[in-house]
Amino acid sequence: MIAIIADDHPLFRVALSQAAQTILGDKALLLQAENMDKVWALLRQHPDTSLIFLDLKMPGADGFAGLTALRTEYPDVTVLMVSAVEEPSVIKQALQLGAAAYVPKSAPLELMSAAIDAVQQGDSWLPAELSQEVADATSLIDDDFANRLEQLTPQQFRVLKMIADGLLNKQIAYEMTVQETTIKQHVSAILRKLNVNNRTQAGILFEKLKLPDSHS
Repeated sequence: MIAIIADDHPLFRVALSQAAQTILGDKALLLQAENMDKVWALLRQHPDTSLIFLDLKMPGADGFAGLTALRTEYPDVTVLMVSAVEEPSVIKQALQLGAAAYVPKSAPLELMSAAIDAVQQGDSWLPAELSQEVADATSLIDDDFANRLEQLTPQQFRVLKMIADGLLNKQIAYEMTVQETTIKQHVSAILRKLNVNNRTQAGILFEKLKLPDSHS
């Protein structure tokens, strides 16, 4: 199997890589990425990647936008979040948006092993001591919004991100090297799928994918 260790701290990347190698075995190929651009590059080079260990705060991740983009573009890749953020509402949102597991960076090796075993069997996982708090937590998003996001194509999700960044259709078309009419079609589809009336409302929804200020 091929797995990507995505974290901007070199020492943690090495430690997690060594731990994952022990758990996954010598036949697993473990690649490392220090930012989201490198993650995308590795996925293009290794499209048969099956597992990503993703740091929530990695450069380019833009809060949960990186996770959502990964789930949109590569739905067959399992994403295991590894983060120093242990707030139940944040963990809940990660799971709602498609993370298969959420492992605190403070977790011992045996918990990482349990998380990997669970996701390889198609199950979701989080530390048992946090499960009730996460279940009771209030997320910034609801399941309905998460489900609507899943309906977006990779191109539509990229358009949504640029709408939230304030780009006009003409600018988005230039960035994506397509005709402006194509972007207009994407925007119409995005508004329909997200059940909103205009670009401003769509942009506001996208902002919910970012971490609260206290965690950014």
